[in-house]
Amino acid sequence: MKTQKVSAYVVFLAVVAAIGGILFGYDTAVISGTTEIVKAQFGLSTGGEGWYVGCALIGSIIGVLVAGMMSDFLGRKKTMLISALLFSVSAIGCAVCSDFTQLVVFRMIGGVGIGVVSIVSPIYISEVSPAHVRGTMVSFYQLFITIGFLLAYLVNYLILKGATLDSTSPELGTRMFNNEYWRGMLGCETIPDLLFLIVIFFIPESPRWLIVKGQDGGASAILQKIYGNPADAAEGLAATKESIEGEVKTEWKALLEPGIFVAVLSGSAIAILGQFMGVNAVLYYGPKIFADAGFEDPLFSTVLVGIVNMLTTVIALLIIDKVGRKKLVWWGVGGMIVCLLMIGLYFLPFTNLPNWFMLTFFLLYVFCTAISISAVVFVLLSEMYPNRVRGLAMSVAGFALWVGTYLIGQLTPWMLENLTPSGTFFLFAFMCLPYLWIMYKHVPDTTGKTLEEIEAYWKNRGRKSAE
Repeated sequence: MKTQKVSAYVVFLAVVAAIGGILFGYDTAVISGTTEIVKAQFGLSTGGEGWYVGCALIGSIIGVLVAGMMSDFLGRKKTMLISALLFSVSAIGCAVCSDFTQLVVFRMIGGVGIGVVSIVSPIYISEVSPAHVRGTMVSFYQLFITIGFLLAYLVNYLILKGATLDSTSPELGTRMFNNEYWRGMLGCETIPDLLFLIVIFFIPESPRWLIVKGQDGGASAILQKIYGNPADAAEGLAATKESIEGEVKTEWKALLEPGIFVAVLSGSAIAILGQFMGVNAVLYYGPKIFADAGFEDPLFSTVLVGIVNMLTTVIALLIIDKVGRKKLVWWGVGGMIVCLLMIGLYFLPFTNLPNWFMLTFFLLYVFCTAISISAVVFVLLSEMYPNRVRGLAMSVAGFALWVGTYLIGQLTPWMLENLTPSGTFFLFAFMCLPYLWIMYKHVPDTTGKTLEEIEAYWKNRGRKSAE
């Protein structure tokens, strides 16, 4: 195709779908500011604290398992709409719940929304983006996740600073922002959710999904708006039709075909291993880690984490299609290993290093993470699977990601208590090594390739393995 410029229409579609990332990020990070007060109010043990954090991740696992089938059956747009409704129910329910059981239930509902949107939004963006800008467009989703992180950290910080913790008012509205401020923190997610719910109505269905469903006319009209001219639109339509020609409807057994199986296994491996490199431990338990390190204002330090995370993701968005996915991973994960070792060194009892040492390497770790695995994972997972199995394959990889996230959410309090913070960060550094090996050995660099070219790569690999 001759078209090399990205149209404002493509950017608009990507931004709308990426707003789901704000909800993902907010729902994931807001929990960090609520754990201590919820633990105290409901008398939770260390295991109970892990369950409070992890229950939403159980919902996320359920969400990713159904997201692929939902998006393949209902379409990408309707599936995003359903996720927005789930976020609304969760945010309002958490704000008004009467006991811990209800709080867990509503957190799990929000988790289902996270799981669904984590699959369908990157798929939608990848399917409406020309190949030469697809990495940048899908990175909008990761950028918006970091905006959600920062928004949650700021809301947590501001609500806590303004809270009157000794308030005895029985009024729910007063309790939400005072002695039970966790209600306000969780409930404020309603605001970005309403935005997502409204703007979804202004975008079309994915043209690739329409082609798979035999709706070529509707797909052609959308592709013309994406590429800006009929010739490129017709070429894109023909390429997609060729890639799905002769294929039957998606079935789970299709994931076991030689080339596709390697793609699914590789994607699942990098998805789950990425969680054992400390990323979500920082997101969920950042204030606790900073408090253990002796910081006087741990929530403010967490806000700094959110700022670095977001700004670095902007850099990643600008360079991912120029530098390439795999190069970002090599340099970023290498930096993560160094930073994790330095943070572990800080927590050793005999080092007596200053707080600025820990904060410096903590923020550098966030920088290395945001510019590499966090920026790359959703791009790779959204573009490395063939059309007919993309929804199901993304669900499998997403399932692996959320299983890893759940385990980290559940086990981090135990690890900090039993392995010590030092041992925990040394473990995270070690887990970076198998991630690098899998990226080197089994994951192709998809930079600049069309989805059809990537599909052809896996088919050829499958044929070679069968010979």
